[in-house]
Amino acid sequence: MSLFGKASAEILALHRFFVEWYDGATAEAADFGLFERAMGPGMRMIPPSGAVLDREAVVGHVRANRGAFDGDFDIEITDIHLVWEDRHAVLVTYVEWQRRAGARTARLASAFFTENPSAPNGVEWRHLHETWMQVVGSE
Repeated sequence: MSLFGKASAEILALHRFFVEWYDGATAEAADFGLFERAMGPGMRMIPPSGAVLDREAVVGHVRANRGAFDGDFDIEITDIHLVWEDRHAVLVTYVEWQRRAGARTARLASAFFTENPSAPNGVEWRHLHETWMQVVGSE
């Protein structure tokens, strides 16, 4: 499988994990170790706020919010696109749609992965940059 294929699988798997981890009804079954192994050393995240978070801050934030929702949280990933790929690294973009307590938001993300055969999907997150998108209309 190409690195782009591995990165796509990782993006989908990570967000399925988030839905399970953040739901109080399913958090107990979620495997936090898979999440930790997917976050590469030196990983950085820039959320829509513009803050720069290191790996420890990202892992700590996710760990602290276990079971934060009561069945009112969902994520859908769309529009995964390859930007650049070489033999050991890949840059992709995707759109993350979230629904929290009936409110819908969207983020455009750019993610950089490096190959790591021992990571859950064969790639590890090294850099993630998200920005808000305008959500038009309601459901």
